[in-house]
Amino acid sequence: MGFDAVLLAGGRARRFGADKPAAPVGGRTLIEWTAAAVADASRLIVVGPRRDVLPGAVVVREDPPGAGPVPALRTGLAEVRAPCLALLAADMPFLRPVHVARLLDAMGERPGAVLLDGEGRRQWLAGCWRAGALREALDGYTGASLRGLLGPLEPATVALPGGTRPAWYDCDTPQELAAAERLL
Repeated sequence: MGFDAVLLAGGRARRFGADKPAAPVGGRTLIEWTAAAVADASRLIVVGPRRDVLPGAVVVREDPPGAGPVPALRTGLAEVRAPCLALLAADMPFLRPVHVARLLDAMGERPGAVLLDGEGRRQWLAGCWRAGALREALDGYTGASLRGLLGPLEPATVALPGGTRPAWYDCDTPQELAAAERLL
């Protein structure tokens, strides 16, 4: 199934204290690891500041910058041309193409599919969606919660083995980045 990828890379990173997607881990930046997981995407769309590590990516900025994931999704979705998309946070060093393929497959006839973490929580920034369903959900949505937007779509869920490098792992703090470095 053809898909585009939207990486949300423009947050404020309050807990991290620096440009999180640009942080190096295992010889690559976090955003490079996430982009590698969607290497099969027809189009890579990065919502956030321009970084010179992803040649060929369409880079757009939500308005205002750092406004949160819902405005970032709106901005990224405007660039999507494929019928489906991967919607991902840009700080997931253990996500791989096989995980994205599982999400795409799990959608079936549903509007989307998201990964479940080790405690069974839906990971809203680790999923695949039908572009039309997201456009319909966003039409008239005035909330700020990504869960509030995506939850009512009742996506399929995908539970993967956790292991030492779980696909849903994201790096929100310097300590989590250091842990990822040790595991890569």
